[in-house]
Amino acid sequence: MSGTVIQVSKQELKRIISNVVEQKLVELFGDPDDSLTIKKNLRNRLLRQKRAVEKGDRGTDLSSIRKGPGL
Repeated sequence: MSGTVIQVSKQELKRIISNVVEQKLVELFGDPDDSLTIKKNLRNRLLRQKRAVEKGDRGTDLSSIRKGPGL
């Protein structure tokens, strides 16, 4: 038996295994979100956010938000 072995970090190996397991579960059981519908207002909000990110807008920095009142 011969094969090729690659050298990867623990973190990369975990990511690879996680992806393979997820793909296999979807293959066996299907996508659990496949039959769900998304409301029009949520879809529009997500599309607006996507366009903003594509233009370079990254929103408010998390550290600024954490400094807000009571956080």
